[in-house]
Amino acid sequence: MTTSFNVMRPNVIQLVKVATFSCGVMLLIACSQHWQVRSSPTDAAVAEALTAQPDRSVLASTELNGFSSLAMPGDVRPCCAFGNAQKVKVGTLQVPFFRYANTLDANDIGAHAFDAGPFSYVKASPDGSRSGENNGQIYTRLGGFIDLAHVRDTADNTIILFYKIYKQLGKEVKIELPPEIGPRYIQLKSFNIEQLEPLQRWNLAADMAARLGYLMAESHEIAQWHGYRSWALWSEEVSAYSPEDIYSNMLGAKIAVALISNNLAMNQTLFNQHMNGWLTAAINKLEPVTAEQTDALFDVIDGDWWDSNEPLPNKFMLLKRHYALGDVQSPYLVDKKAAQAHAHWPLLAPLYQQDNEAKQLSLPRYSQGIDIDEVAKLWLFIDDKFKANFSHIPADMWSNGFTNEFFLALSAYNQIEDDKQLKAKRLSDKS
Repeated sequence: MTTSFNVMRPNVIQLVKVATFSCGVMLLIACSQHWQVRSSPTDAAVAEALTAQPDRSVLASTELNGFSSLAMPGDVRPCCAFGNAQKVKVGTLQVPFFRYANTLDANDIGAHAFDAGPFSYVKASPDGSRSGENNGQIYTRLGGFIDLAHVRDTADNTIILFYKIYKQLGKEVKIELPPEIGPRYIQLKSFNIEQLEPLQRWNLAADMAARLGYLMAESHEIAQWHGYRSWALWSEEVSAYSPEDIYSNMLGAKIAVALISNNLAMNQTLFNQHMNGWLTAAINKLEPVTAEQTDALFDVIDGDWWDSNEPLPNKFMLLKRHYALGDVQSPYLVDKKAAQAHAHWPLLAPLYQQDNEAKQLSLPRYSQGIDIDEVAKLWLFIDDKFKANFSHIPADMWSNGFTNEFFLALSAYNQIEDDKQLKAKRLSDKS
């Protein structure tokens, strides 16, 4: 008889890391510095405030201070692998008696912690007790599978990018990003903002930050496919282009814009606490199902979207991938006929009592009359040790670095290569 240990959180990468990290490292993370910014009024804003009927657009003319402590998040959260109760292999060793549980209920999301990495312990509300982030997969009737780690990562990146962009809006600026398979940075061009009112500048910076935060997520998918590893012993190819990733990232960018628009991210504590409410509300708006139903839906698509016979981190544990990067994203919903044909149908039938219409998400390319893609580009460069992983792609597309304009074309080449590899694997399995 085989025993299965289902672990809700942390995920399998976290479990192995926790076993090897020392208490000293954990304490260092726990004591990391918090960021904050302060809003100071301009002379024009103060003068306007003292008039009989202040012009609100002039009141919005403020200066933000305290940027020295603002650093991009150091690392992405460990991915929540697609599927449920997967087998796990570390190196060549199959981990016995272990199945990686990966799903949770909407009421178990947990407190958001900016730049949480593998650990977090914060208050969900000012008068609440401390708790940890819970990340995993939640299926929603309108948004399909949502990976909470991806939502949180992009929200974190968007917030910090907003303050970096707003401070120097309209100027030529280079924003360094954490490297993955090579250096990454955002290059902002100079452009005229004199015609924009203060609130328009604020909104433009927010839209630019959301788009660039989302592009960081797209670049991460590409990096994972081409060999990026946050932990040397664990391949992340299995997570590259996972069908729920990009939609989840866009959801995080859109939540961040809402927080910026409502001045709910002026410091780390404020952002964490309001991110809790907005994340939960957004998931509820997409109509989440229970963890038991999410598990059942993973069973329905086993063998089609993923393969439970393949242990993590084998690349083709994941069978369905999403290569269609871009600023308009629609989720994948589990087909009703597939659910009806499965033994879990009695549990799943209530989810299909009405038509499930996928909720499309998008990010604007144009804001306040500015073409964001013309004034802001994300650049990637490839370190020598990863160049062999680009051999199936024409060298002139990537050898001297490339921008987000090439992300979709690179992903198309990766899709062709994946199709070849999967076909070869299936032929090998049959022989």
